[in-house]
Amino acid sequence: MRIINRIWYVDVHGIDICFDAEIGEKIKLPHLNGIVIAGKAKIGSNCTIFQQVTIGIKGTDENNLAAEIGNNVLIGAGAKIIGNIKIGNNVKIGANAVVTKDIPDNCTVVQYNKIVNEGKKRNVNQ
Repeated sequence: MRIINRIWYVDVHGIDICFDAEIGEKIKLPHLNGIVIAGKAKIGSNCTIFQQVTIGIKGTDENNLAAEIGNNVLIGAGAKIIGNIKIGNNVKIGANAVVTKDIPDNCTVVQYNKIVNEGKKRNVNQ
């Protein structure tokens, strides 16, 4: 993304995608408002990211990394993905969810690190 395009998106749409974020093919951003993707984030192919999503680092240390997100992931409006974690393939992250732990493939995450998988709920904090 050229610098002038990046400035336009930040000023007009309120999004901030760092230059060193690695983003796969066919990413979908249906509503551009308020999306923040930290540097060093890795996002796979065929992902959908809705408005007000933050994919950030934990802390201010220069060596911190952002999340590694698999393929075919849907991230709902207002979700926060924080820290050097891995999000598996085919994961759905619900609106306003907060994710700070690794999430395996084929899961749905809601609230604060709560995984819903085949109708069973478990909290990854336990």
